[in-house]
Amino acid sequence: MKSFHAHLVRHVLAVLLLVVCGDSFAAEKPPKPDVLLIMPDQMRGDCLSILEHAAVRTPHLDALAREGALFRRAYTTVPSCIPARRALLTGLFPQTSGVVGYAGRPISAPTMPQLLRDAGYATVLVGRNMHQIPRTNSYGYQTRILGSTHVDADDYDTYLTNVAHHTEGIRKLVAAWGLSYNGWEAKPWPLADEHHPTAWIVRQARRMLTDSTADKPLFLTASFYAPHPPLFPPKKHFDHYYSASLPRPAHGDWVDWGALSPKGDRPGHRVLLEGEPLRAAQAGYFGLIEQLDDEIAPLVEEFKARSIRAGRPWLVWVIADHGEMLGDHGYFRKCEPYEGSANIPFLVTASPELGFRPGLRSFQPVCLEDVMPTLLELAGAARPEVMDGVNLVPVLRGETGETRPWL
Repeated sequence: MKSFHAHLVRHVLAVLLLVVCGDSFAAEKPPKPDVLLIMPDQMRGDCLSILEHAAVRTPHLDALAREGALFRRAYTTVPSCIPARRALLTGLFPQTSGVVGYAGRPISAPTMPQLLRDAGYATVLVGRNMHQIPRTNSYGYQTRILGSTHVDADDYDTYLTNVAHHTEGIRKLVAAWGLSYNGWEAKPWPLADEHHPTAWIVRQARRMLTDSTADKPLFLTASFYAPHPPLFPPKKHFDHYYSASLPRPAHGDWVDWGALSPKGDRPGHRVLLEGEPLRAAQAGYFGLIEQLDDEIAPLVEEFKARSIRAGRPWLVWVIADHGEMLGDHGYFRKCEPYEGSANIPFLVTASPELGFRPGLRSFQPVCLEDVMPTLLELAGAARPEVMDGVNLVPVLRGETGETRPWL
């Protein structure tokens, strides 16, 4: 309460000084905002019920979109994990950084977490890593609680061993369940829902809201493995979608459908998904998205409440590294230059102090590279000399409708 009163007094004094001094005094800028970056892995941009998807239910993500901005033409520049996450961290196009495929290298350019840290932020990464090379390099994240579904002895794997008492570890469990990390096989999560990696990541992120200091602005990245395979949502979500009316994959008339095999000619890429395998894959994929939507609701509310108590603005950004073909045009996984693989969710909402226009809907092109310059602007942080991304603050405030006037 004391911090709230102090915040109120500062703004009252700013108004009084502006009245007394007229043009000689500039109005106080809002404090640096707390930032919550929610990042699913491999989530298609069309998998939101606010976009009238035929099956997926995402009421909490929809609420963020209604409250803030939804960019429908958001794309990953290269729909593959390593270059996509590199673009997010550096604000550089893949052709600028030189990382254009599934082969990383150490980052030499300044990263978004580094520059936010230097601007006074507490920087925290919870969940899936950002393909740091080497893995021990934090790239500016001061605190890391790492949880994947394919890494031995990370924090989540250790949790499964010590708390959930599954001493085999997550990789052996995934193999024993008949699932894989890039395939379309799908089954319900066989353990208690609280042990699911999505639930674990949200719990750790909520804990960081309590444990991190409130006297510094917070940059918290909640990075999820879902809905990337293994496709193992909780049983209630899997069962719902398995019995639901599901959309048919996109079928381009240029595809030689007769040449495709249900077994796939390259694991995880060209495949004829139909019948029960398609239904199971969709149930697994859509179920993971709905579970994610359920789990993030308390995280978002607690994040907002924490910022309000601290007298600080807040911002929530939801973005994915790339999408998923999910049977479209005879493909599974990512890496393809089609909507399913390249189009991503891009939702931004913030407290009123930042002046964003609520309910904004944009069909202008945006990309992962735009996150960094936008957050650096809001944080008053230094901007690197070389950056390909665009600062979206004027668009978010309704000052312009164009993201890239030169296109």
